[in-house]
Amino acid sequence: MNTLIATTALGVLCLLFEIFNLRKAIIPITIVGLIAILGLNISEYGVEASYYNNMIVVNKFASTFSSLFIVLTIFLVALGHQFYENHQTKLSDFIAIKVFLLSGCIAMVAFGNLAMFFLGIEVLSISLYILAASNRMNLKSNEAGMKYFLMGSFASGIILFGICLIYGAIGSFDMRTIQEAAMSADVEEWFYIGVILLSIGLLFKIAAVPFHFWAPDVYEGSPSLTTATMSTLAKVTAMAAFFKLIQAMSGNLPETSQTVLVVISMLSMTVGNIMALKQNNVKRMLAFSGISHAGFMLMTLIPILPSAGSLLYYASAYSLAGIAAFSVILYVCKNNNNEDIANFHGLGKTNPLLAGILTASLLSMAGIPIFAGFFAKLILFSQTIEAGYIALVIVAVINSIISVGYYFKLILAMYTKEPNETRTGTPFVLYAVAIIAILLNLVLGLFPSLVIDLL
Repeated sequence: MNTLIATTALGVLCLLFEIFNLRKAIIPITIVGLIAILGLNISEYGVEASYYNNMIVVNKFASTFSSLFIVLTIFLVALGHQFYENHQTKLSDFIAIKVFLLSGCIAMVAFGNLAMFFLGIEVLSISLYILAASNRMNLKSNEAGMKYFLMGSFASGIILFGICLIYGAIGSFDMRTIQEAAMSADVEEWFYIGVILLSIGLLFKIAAVPFHFWAPDVYEGSPSLTTATMSTLAKVTAMAAFFKLIQAMSGNLPETSQTVLVVISMLSMTVGNIMALKQNNVKRMLAFSGISHAGFMLMTLIPILPSAGSLLYYASAYSLAGIAAFSVILYVCKNNNNEDIANFHGLGKTNPLLAGILTASLLSMAGIPIFAGFFAKLILFSQTIEAGYIALVIVAVINSIISVGYYFKLILAMYTKEPNETRTGTPFVLYAVAIIAILLNLVLGLFPSLVIDLL
């Protein structure tokens, strides 16, 4: 609860800095504030408490995922120093929106009431709509903002309709009451319809097949830093919220629900990877890669006793690799009108360090040892085999092999092609974020228990 209040207060403070014309202090103060909030959040780890009639619930699940979200936001705010250097008059707006977005993320994993869950998802979504269309002079950004707004609005409407049906069946928005009612055999039929609609809305948010069609265009058209936010922070937040909801409501669901999840997971992995093979735009490629990773993360919901620890570990490995990759993309494509692979030709010769960081992040996403992505998939596969879904693991392994094809297409472009442009000095902030993110990924790969044992 204190974390949510402090985050919201920091967002308001960012706006006040603009009033007093202290733009240069916005990013440093915001980062210091986020680090302080991270410390406050960690201090609440292990505390079990609820506030405002169970609207907000503080527990290990909320504390650990909130910590991940805060770390990702620190990286995204730090990258904003370079990305928004030509938009200084709007800097406070962009940074404040990211902080408010974080408050929505925290609400989505700390809710104890479906009203608070919906409030959190709307704060998250509205922030992303604004950021997607924030480059007003760019037609693609306007298109991305409109597409994301329309698709996100439909998804939010479906979620709200599902919540209404659940309320009609149970008579309460409270998650404890819903969880108890879900375990009983005499729950109303429309409760299950409500759960289905809620699931469909969240599958839209995580861009899982067949609800993925908006993602490639929105990722490509949005400003690169917004794309980084969508593919890391927003995706893992929606997945964590989906995990919490399914865990609470799956008490008496028919076995066919597991089969549906298996099919969606398989489709997401397969469609995402096959479509990524055909892409020459790096952001579109990472969009389809994100769809496939959504399929992998859905595997955490399939065992009889879903493992929050494995989801946290996979989400951490994926998002840290994504932050490192986008740090390099921001540098390479800063002065270009596109993000084609041709822009990365010869990066291994002109900037070996950033090329190495991008290579490491792509190898982690592909699931190559010694990176955290490999151990995340290994843990996921072992749990899924224990649950008896061997066919799903076989499909996942095949898809991991397929993903190597398009990741290595980018890696080979960096090391085997001749440079097509001279590159100027790299900002220190980009180096710092990229190096810290990939080092954290490596540490998690070498010591998986640091994260898995938290839940």
